[in-house]
Amino acid sequence: MKQSIRHNKIIELVNQLGYVGTEQLVAELNVSSQTIRRDLNELAEKNLIRRHHGGAGAPSNTENSDYTDRKYFFSEQKECIAQNVAKLIPNGASIFVDIGTTAEAIAVALLNHKQLCIVTNNLNAAHILRQNEEFKITVAGGELRSDGGIIGEATVNFINQFRLDYCILGISAIELDGSMMDYDYHEVQVKRALMRNARKVILATDHSKFKRNATVRLGDIREVNYLFTDCTLPPELQNHLNHSDVSIHNCTQNNALK
Repeated sequence: MKQSIRHNKIIELVNQLGYVGTEQLVAELNVSSQTIRRDLNELAEKNLIRRHHGGAGAPSNTENSDYTDRKYFFSEQKECIAQNVAKLIPNGASIFVDIGTTAEAIAVALLNHKQLCIVTNNLNAAHILRQNEEFKITVAGGELRSDGGIIGEATVNFINQFRLDYCILGISAIELDGSMMDYDYHEVQVKRALMRNARKVILATDHSKFKRNATVRLGDIREVNYLFTDCTLPPELQNHLNHSDVSIHNCTQNNALK
């Protein structure tokens, strides 16, 4: 395999996964570990990746992936998470639906429910949910982003007028100490309002978010009531949650861990 092809493949994997190990790259690209280390060093020098011991991560530009790309990252895992979240939501419930592609997958999974009352700052999710004529859907006002998300002070003020049963929350990154992190300060303010005005908070996130870095802290993962993901949690994070009331669901195994 040509070096340029390897480099493009490495960058693609890093952007998708957030972090990829050297041995995984050796197996994926069918080259020696020495070759991979040279590739990683060259890419790091060009700031195309960030070099770590034993692998590589995304470069520290603190920017989120493009929406079009994120929509197709781990789509099967997101669908599995979405189906499990939908099972938790009873007919007739009131819910906030957050920005993000996982939230949109959950919107699809909710379409067979009855008489849901939904408040959302996600235009894409609203468009999906409107297919069910029994749903009452309210869309928050504010600044419209290119990915269909609505954010800003007006959005926060709007959300503060409600008190709903569930909040379906997405996140960009979760650190090993339990910090929930995102890239956009204004989006974080909206997420805080969603959490504050929901009786139960559901955090839905695929495994890549445990390997990413972001710059704005939303809060501690122990503040949520349910965590739905598609992997076994990193040991440090599991220890952080051991004495909490968070109900953890590993959707790959279709099994509640706690």
